[in-house]
Amino acid sequence: MIITGIAPVTKTRYQVFLDGQPAFCLYKGELSRYHLTEGGSLDEEVYQRICQETLLRRAKLRAMHLLNQMGRTKAQLRKKLLDGGYPEEVVDDAMAYVSSFGYVNDLEYARSFILGRKHRKSRKEIFASLSEKGVPAEQIEEAMAECYETEDTEQAIRELLRKKKYDPETADWKETQKVSAYLARKGFHYEDIRRVAEVKSLFPL
Repeated sequence: MIITGIAPVTKTRYQVFLDGQPAFCLYKGELSRYHLTEGGSLDEEVYQRICQETLLRRAKLRAMHLLNQMGRTKAQLRKKLLDGGYPEEVVDDAMAYVSSFGYVNDLEYARSFILGRKHRKSRKEIFASLSEKGVPAEQIEEAMAECYETEDTEQAIRELLRKKKYDPETADWKETQKVSAYLARKGFHYEDIRRVAEVKSLFPL
């Protein structure tokens, strides 16, 4: 491997390029320790030493720091580490490390996410949000099965109806149709809407 570039990221941290591609970041003293100079070569043995002796330890600490800041999915944490300039194999090892201690767990993340939002968002919205965060569909479904009961859905609908100031006793057909359509767009099933909002039909007689 040829060291095709060493570019400063900060005053003390440098991005090392191997064969024209960004490979990893090191501090100035570490460049000297491993005798890395632009235009020089880097053999596989030294590369592995850099990864295992320096980068992996740093990636583990970085992962722990990120998880202490806030809960994250595996996909989110992995992206953060890759964006930090760590090689993919180092990120894999750091992810395995934090996962082995249960510090990052997509199923637990999904449970916590659902419990914090199920009274103000529909299942459809929550499923979409968790999918965007990289939680596998089967784990989202498992968490939903554990966290949701019929009364949870009804409570979420009641809360939205309250915010819309909807009263089934005084609402006319037009208002009922409008609020029913709103709840349907939020992802609630018609039978749940009908039961809670006391909707007899979405269509006029």
